[in-house]
Amino acid sequence: MSETALQVAKTNPLQYVTDQLNELRAKGVAPKLRVLEGEQKPVCIFDGKEVINLASNNYLGLATDKRLRKASLEAVKKLGVGAGAVRTIAGTMQLHMQLEEQIAKFKNVEACVVFQSGFTANAGTVSAVLGKEDLIISDELNHASIIDGGRLSKATIKVFKHKDVKDCERILQEHADFPGKKLIITDGVFSMDGDIAPLPELCDLAQKYGCIMMVDDAHSSGVLGRGGRGTVDHLNCHGRVHIQVGTLSKAIGSMGGYVCGSRDLIDFLYLRARPFLFSTSHPPATAAACQAAFTLLDSPDGEKLVKKLWANTKFFKRELKKRGFQFKVSETPIIPIHVGDAAKAFEFSRKLFDAGVFAPAVGYPTVAEGKARLRAIVSAAHKREQLLKAAETLEQVAKPLGIV
Repeated sequence: MSETALQVAKTNPLQYVTDQLNELRAKGVAPKLRVLEGEQKPVCIFDGKEVINLASNNYLGLATDKRLRKASLEAVKKLGVGAGAVRTIAGTMQLHMQLEEQIAKFKNVEACVVFQSGFTANAGTVSAVLGKEDLIISDELNHASIIDGGRLSKATIKVFKHKDVKDCERILQEHADFPGKKLIITDGVFSMDGDIAPLPELCDLAQKYGCIMMVDDAHSSGVLGRGGRGTVDHLNCHGRVHIQVGTLSKAIGSMGGYVCGSRDLIDFLYLRARPFLFSTSHPPATAAACQAAFTLLDSPDGEKLVKKLWANTKFFKRELKKRGFQFKVSETPIIPIHVGDAAKAFEFSRKLFDAGVFAPAVGYPTVAEGKARLRAIVSAAHKREQLLKAAETLEQVAKPLGIV
């Protein structure tokens, strides 16, 4: 380190953060946060501009649903705005237990525990059930929360090629004599490409090699399966997945995550999952809104919403394909528009926003270097004319950039 650099470091030990930030800005890959004014809807106002919203995980439009609003307001009036403590001290309300029982019934399992977020559900569970003597076999495109959970557990981590069942079995064969516990873990739906995991085949491997089977169903909760029960239901794997993770922050329209499994597993997580132990529990309004969402999903109206989501998805994909966009691996409402170069992807997103469509760019470290993209997400709340206009705008902006 030069004398000048050393002097700067002494006066401002965080100067390196500023330097790295300036480098990102110079490369055009440091976008500012978009600020939403008003409600999270298919057409809304970000940064003072009205845009068609293809950026939200609000798959079913429940974030603004009148039934969820009513449940939230009633809970606030009756129970206040906060739970006041962590769940293991004084923060477990009847509402929390009722929600967990409701989710367990919905997912056709013995029990459920609700976490403060989907991220903490994954990270807290993996690090609780495994230790340094154990082995994790993980899909290479699994969510960051799974990766972090594995690191926190200090288990040995082996990564198999994306959705490659043969590669997963190769790792299992190479570690057939591994003395510790083994966990196969995968996303149910992969968040950046919208493809679905080969869950039945991975369950076969888990059974064959004596592994725990775990799936993160964040992007399939409320999307796949009967009434949005997830990939386990969609692929008929009931009873074959030992640990199911889901989210309350996407299709459910609220906030939080959950883990489903056996009664003993959930009771163990109550005692050993660190995010659960050290975070204040959900406020009554959030828990009540989630209850209302699952009640809705478990009704004919919920089934109609899921069908509308898929009808919109198929319509939008057809319109994009007509215009030359390719997204071969997407099997869900997540639609990646591949660009490659990160700076170009962020430029595409900015120009698209200026033209009235919000589809965020995603670059490293969320995806690998050279695989930047825009990610568009369709919802049940979108109208056909909105999706048609969005497709037309995408084409108009993409052509001058050489993307289509």
